Amino acid sequence: MSRMTPFSSPLLLGFDSVERTLERIGKGGEGYPPYNIERIRDESAEAAGGATLLRITLAVAGFSPGELEVTTEENQLTIRGRQADDKDRDYLHRGIAARQFQKSFLFADGMQIVGAKLGNGLLMIDLARPEPERVVKRIEIVVAE
Repeated sequence: MSRMTPFSSPLLLGFDSVERTLERIGKGGEGYPPYNIERIRDESAEAAGGATLLRITLAVAGFSPGELEVTTEENQLTIRGRQADDKDRDYLHRGIAARQFQKSFLFADGMQIVGAKLGNGLLMIDLARPEPERVVKRIEIVVAE
């Protein structure tokens, strides 16, 4: 029995990777650490032909830069945080746990990581998506004999 999917239409050619991406998105998603995704206005990019700038901000209070890792592989951005328990401390009350996390984001082809910075307990990762050049290409028709 074949499975019917939204992308199984014969008019949608080459969208199988989109379907796999949607499946990956649906499987993941722990809520820690909380994050925001925002569109950033950049007048210089708009004046130069335009680029969409996005910023992912994660709340990572208590993590030092050495305990955070930001990597990309293909079209996936992965942020990992690892805190080690300090065995030398004797807690009377422990309300702040040493946690580990991994948060992944899938991004579209052409997206570029501009940079990452840590400040005031927030990790900010900036991404840019240059506007693609619109090209119209004429396809030559060959007459079959």
